[in-house]
Order: sequence, then structure tokens, then C-alpha cells
Amino acid sequence: GEGWAKSILYNPKARDEFQRFFNRPETFSLGVCNGCQMLTTLKELIPGTGCWPKFIRNESEQFEARLSLVSIEKTRSIFLRDMHGALLPIVVSHGEGRASITRLAMNGLKSNDQIAMRFSDHFGEPTKMYPCNPNGSVDGLTAVTNEDGRVLAMMPHPERVFRAVQYSWRPKNWKEDAPWMRLFRNARAWVG
Repeated sequence: GEGWAKSILYNPKARDEFQRFFNRPETFSLGVCNGCQMLTTLKELIPGTGCWPKFIRNESEQFEARLSLVSIEKTRSIFLRDMHGALLPIVVSHGEGRASITRLAMNGLKSNDQIAMRFSDHFGEPTKMYPCNPNGSVDGLTAVTNEDGRVLAMMPHPERVFRAVQYSWRPKNWKEDAPWMRLFRNARAWVG
């Protein structure tokens, strides 16, 4: 992800194009895993991202792949509209997913409602405890949004679990779609 971002940042034409795109109010962006790393590295081009973290090597020093639980936090994210408070299983599959952030920046994210998701325990409480938190991010931080909610950078993979059949077990009341389908439908609804 950082390599993609640097190929944009160090190419004046690409940099200008991306900056224009992020500044247009009718655009939106979703970065998952490597895309999350790319977006957070491009934060100087994206309005409202000054406090975003950098994603670095997992605390375990190994690749982590499993289902984990995340809690959806209150934000202005167009992707997570009406999902606040949900505790959902999601796929993690990364070696560099730990959010590296100063306490001051973390406080900035909190005060601006930019923390989109946190790894949580089974009670819905943010956790740093392994394996519930597979990478060691402080306060379970695993997704951020920009201030106006048009850009979402997240380390877990909703695209791998948007259908109910993608889970080995699921509640009987889940029909064809899993709860993560809402993230994609919210983006479609925002477009109009």
C-alpha cells in the first residue's frame, strides 16, 4: 500500500489528479487492507485526515488471518450509516495492520468522530488483547474515516464476508446477505 501511495506522491501529475479527486465533494473512497495503507499514506492529499495513523507490522511479527469481531463506532462515514453500535465478525488477513498513532492524534480522531471501527471482545469493548486484536493496535483501532465521512480506510476485509454463505456459521435470520452488505449498499445510496 505504501508503494502505491509513494508512486502517486512522487509523481507530480498523479499527485495533482488524486488531490483534485479527493477534494471533489461528489467523490468517495474505500481503502481495504493494502488500500487502507495507501489511503493513510496519502493523507496529506485527503481533506480531514490530519490525525490518521500509519499502519505498520503486527505486534505478533507474523501474518494474521482469521475472523475477528469489530464494533462499528459513531462517525459521519457514508459507508457505515446506520451501522453504529453493531458488533460484527469480519475477516482479517494482514501482516501490517497495527495502527501506529500518537496519543494526541488518537484524541483528535476521537474528538472528531473519525474512529470508524475497533477490534472488540465478545462484550463489544475495544481490546488490545491478542487474539481478539490480531495486530496490537492501541484501543483496537482498525478503521478511520475522514472528517466529512467520504473516505474510509479499514484494515479488515468486508468484501470477503458480505454474503451469509461466506461464514462457516451464521444466525438463521441472516438470509442471503450478511450485515457487511450494508456497507456497499450505503455507498450506492449515497451516490443516489
